[in-house]
Amino acid sequence: MYHNNEMPEKLTFFCKDNDVGLRLDIFLHDAISKKLQNQLISRNRIKSLIENKNVKKDNAVITTASSKTVNNSFYQITIPPLMPAKPIEENIPLDIIFEDKDIIVINKASGMVVHPGFGNNTKTLVNALLYHCKGSLSGIGGITRPGIVHRIDKDTSGIIVSAKNDLAHINLSKQFKDHSINRSYLALVWGILREKQGTISNKISRHSFNRKKMGVNSHGKIATTHWKVIKTIHNLVSLVKCTLETGRTHQIRVHFSHLGHHLVGDKVYTSPKLKKHYLNKDNQLKFNLLTSFPRQALHAYHLSFLHPRTKQFMKFDTKEPNDLNELLSKIE
Repeated sequence: MYHNNEMPEKLTFFCKDNDVGLRLDIFLHDAISKKLQNQLISRNRIKSLIENKNVKKDNAVITTASSKTVNNSFYQITIPPLMPAKPIEENIPLDIIFEDKDIIVINKASGMVVHPGFGNNTKTLVNALLYHCKGSLSGIGGITRPGIVHRIDKDTSGIIVSAKNDLAHINLSKQFKDHSINRSYLALVWGILREKQGTISNKISRHSFNRKKMGVNSHGKIATTHWKVIKTIHNLVSLVKCTLETGRTHQIRVHFSHLGHHLVGDKVYTSPKLKKHYLNKDNQLKFNLLTSFPRQALHAYHLSFLHPRTKQFMKFDTKEPNDLNELLSKIE
């Protein structure tokens, strides 16, 4: 329900030659498909737009989808942006760490998207929260993001807090903006870092060619990650504690990729030289276990903040998820 929301509001097409005598809905569907190659719009929606007076022929409204196109005529179609569908309640089990009338703290499983979006309209954390909270969620985030104050990636596991009312949402959002909320992650990265701890601070923005990726460049927003090595394993990988000062998209993944220490299992920011750098005859089994890990080895294990109503200091911690714990036990 989201794929047409960036389509231009009005499109105009001139009818001539082979387009003459076609059904109006077919003519417009073909013309729009040619003009906007990476956008999709169905004939049913075009028919609905015609019937709802969104199409003009030479500045006169036309409402019959089956009418035939006329030579040397201009056809203009107005395409209002699609409203996102309201998420449905779904009875999805949640690992609830804490809950009161203002907030709910969840230990999110890897593989769960936080809120609905293109290609993920169901089985998200929002769908689960709508069922569990029965309408008691902040509406500030809009139709598709009720209660959502911050996010973690689909394939990242760990702690996330949601707001059950607007008071909580406003207060938590301010704490995130002020960087007063503490967020710490466990990351399993390739290689041995030169130092035992440090800070990465640079600018991150959307990749100029691959819009699914972020990258370090001079045009982005400042991103700061403090890190400390917990342990190294067979000179192959390092388990690192990462504390966020900022919360940019893919921040930890981008920062360690930039350092040359990509996260284990990260399919987006992986290195093509893993075998060259890390594989040898003595670690074949461990290397295979690491490269077959199905997601980025990243877990949001700590979250602390002031309760939005009581101002009490709230601190939450979780252990490594089973999949990461099993991987660590097999390679140690």
